[in-house]
Amino acid sequence: MSYDLNFWRYREGAAHDHDKVYAAACCEGETLPELEDLPIADILRKIGETFSHWDALSPTDYENPNGGAFQITATPQIVRIDCYGVSGDDMNRLMDILIAFGCPLYDPQISERFDSWTDR
Repeated sequence: MSYDLNFWRYREGAAHDHDKVYAAACCEGETLPELEDLPIADILRKIGETFSHWDALSPTDYENPNGGAFQITATPQIVRIDCYGVSGDDMNRLMDILIAFGCPLYDPQISERFDSWTDR
């Protein structure tokens, strides 16, 4: 089963339109004025450290020797992680990394952004 996890930060005072951001930035790679730039190199480094026991096929492609894989797509403004057979615990680890960078999860499978802890 595949599952995609999507992360971004809105600029202060920007209107929040999660569906638009998902479609334009996460799916099409567009740059949007309402989004902040993210420290992508730091995020990728932290994911690599956390998943160092997985096989890193590239800085954005990881495969678990015990099954499962994920692929990271990143632009300066978003991080999208496509998970294939990844356990819930491992998806939570990925979410925790991005939350530490101030990026809440948007789950397109249920059209919900888990950002109640942010200043909206």
